[in-house]
Amino acid sequence: MTLDQITSEMTTRVAARGGIKGKTIKFHFGDDGVVRVLGASDPATVDNEDGPADCTVKVSMADFVEISAGRLNSMNAFMTGKIRVEGDMGLAMQLGTVLG
Repeated sequence: MTLDQITSEMTTRVAARGGIKGKTIKFHFGDDGVVRVLGASDPATVDNEDGPADCTVKVSMADFVEISAGRLNSMNAFMTGKIRVEGDMGLAMQLGTVLG
């Protein structure tokens, strides 16, 4: 899956479920790029800017795809170091709203 495909899918999910109201979440895929969900805008928007965020989730693109597809448990991925979270940990716990 490419960054453009992830961005498009994330945009669809945000439109269907809403973002995290008033907050910005960034998924950082290392050299593969960034996807940001901007919950402060109404409706929430998704972009590929590496700007500021309330919560940054660092994960490989491959692991992100596995988590999104339900083949990798996000809590297990966090506990084994496949996911690192910077910033608002409480916000990270709400990501099922966006990813679910």
